[in-house]
Amino acid sequence: MSKLVGQLTAEQLTELKRQMAIYSQGVQEIIPMEELEDKVAKSIIENRPLKIKLGLDPSAPDVHLGHTVVLNKIRQFQDNGHTIQLIIGDFTGKIGDPTGKSVARKQLTDEEVKHNAKTYFEQFGKIVDMDKVELHYNSTWLSKLNFEDVIQLAGKITVARLLERDDFEERIAFGKPISLHEFFYPLMQGYDSVELECDIELGGTDQHFNILMGRHFQEKFGKDKQVAMLMPLLEGLDGVEKMSKSKKNYIGIDESPQEMYGKAMSIPDELMNKYFELVTDLPSDQIQKIKEELKAGTLHPRDAKMLLGKTIVRMYHGEEAAEQAEQHFISVFRQGLIPDEIPVVQWEGKDEINVIDLLVDLNMLHSKSEARRMIDNRGVRINGEKIEDPQLQISIVNDLIIQVGKRKFIKIKI
Repeated sequence: MSKLVGQLTAEQLTELKRQMAIYSQGVQEIIPMEELEDKVAKSIIENRPLKIKLGLDPSAPDVHLGHTVVLNKIRQFQDNGHTIQLIIGDFTGKIGDPTGKSVARKQLTDEEVKHNAKTYFEQFGKIVDMDKVELHYNSTWLSKLNFEDVIQLAGKITVARLLERDDFEERIAFGKPISLHEFFYPLMQGYDSVELECDIELGGTDQHFNILMGRHFQEKFGKDKQVAMLMPLLEGLDGVEKMSKSKKNYIGIDESPQEMYGKAMSIPDELMNKYFELVTDLPSDQIQKIKEELKAGTLHPRDAKMLLGKTIVRMYHGEEAAEQAEQHFISVFRQGLIPDEIPVVQWEGKDEINVIDLLVDLNMLHSKSEARRMIDNRGVRINGEKIEDPQLQISIVNDLIIQVGKRKFIKIKI
C-alpha cells in the first residue's frame, strides 16, 4: 500500500476499491498499476476529477464493436465523474498512424478529417455523454510549433527508441521504406499528453508504443506522468483477425437491429466470454455467472449467444428493437421461414439471367468469384430452394425472392 492510499478514510478506501475494480476489468495491461491506484486515491482525497485521454486519428469514420472496447472503458471513467479528453488528430491525421502498417499511410485532407470527425461524434454519442466530453483538436497546439520547437522535441527521444516499434523493425528487415515524417507521429501523440497534462491515456494494445511516448515526453517536460491503460484487441466474426471493416468481419454500431443480431449469432463460441466482457454493459457478476455456466455446460452456447446478440442490439437500438430482432432471428433462422419485410428491387434487366450475374447485379455479392463460392458453399436460395449449379439460368418473375447467407434477402418486382 502506498503512502497516499494509507491516508484514506475507511469510506474513501471502499470507494477506491470500487473504482479500481471497475477500471481494471477487461484491461490487458495497466502501466504501472500502482500509479493508477495513487492517481485515483488522490482524486478521491482532493475531490478532483482525473483527466482521461483518448486520441482519435479519424481515418475511417465507421465505428464498430472493436472501437467500443475502449469507449466502454471511457464511459466507466465518465460515470465516476472524471474528465474525458477526446483528442481529434486533425494534425496527426494528415500523417497517419504507422502502427501495424507495412507501408506509409495515405495522408488525409482537412475536409476528410472534418467529415470523419463529425461522423465519429454522432456515433460516440451512443456510448458516452458527448455533452460532458472535452473536445480538442491537436492542430490547436501542433500547428503553432516552429521548426526550432520541432527540433527540440525530436532531441528528447533517440532513434534507437523509435526503431523499437515492431512495425518499423519489420519494414527495415524487409527493405521497405520508412518516410521521415512517420517517425514524428508518436512524438506528436506524446506531445498531446504534455499539452493537456493527461492523467491516464487509453488505447488498444497496438497503441502500446504511442501511449508510452506520452509518459516519456511528460517526464522530459517536467510533468506528472500519465498511466497507460491498454485494452485487448477484439477479434472479428471470423475469430482470427482483428475486427475491421476492411476484413468484413465486423458489427457496426449503426447497423440495423436484425443485422447486428444475426451477425452476433455468428460469433465463434470460444470468443463469447470476451465479447460479453468487452462490448456489453452487463454487470460483472452476471458476466461471471455466464462464464461459469458455459464452462459447466448448464448454459447452452446458443442461448448465451442469443443473450449476447439481444444485449448488443438493446445497447444501440433499445429494448423493443432487441426483442423484435430476437423474434426475427427465431422465426427466420431457427424455423427456416422467410421474413415478412424484405427489401424490394425494381427489376429492369433481362427476362432470364445467369444466377451469378443476378447476384452481382443486385449487389448481394461483390464479385462473380465471391458469388460462385457462395453457391459452392450452398449459401444461395431462390424462393427457398438451394442453388447448387453456378451455371443455372434464372427466369425473372414477379415476387422472386433471392437469399444469400442467413441475413440477406431481396424481392424482385417487375
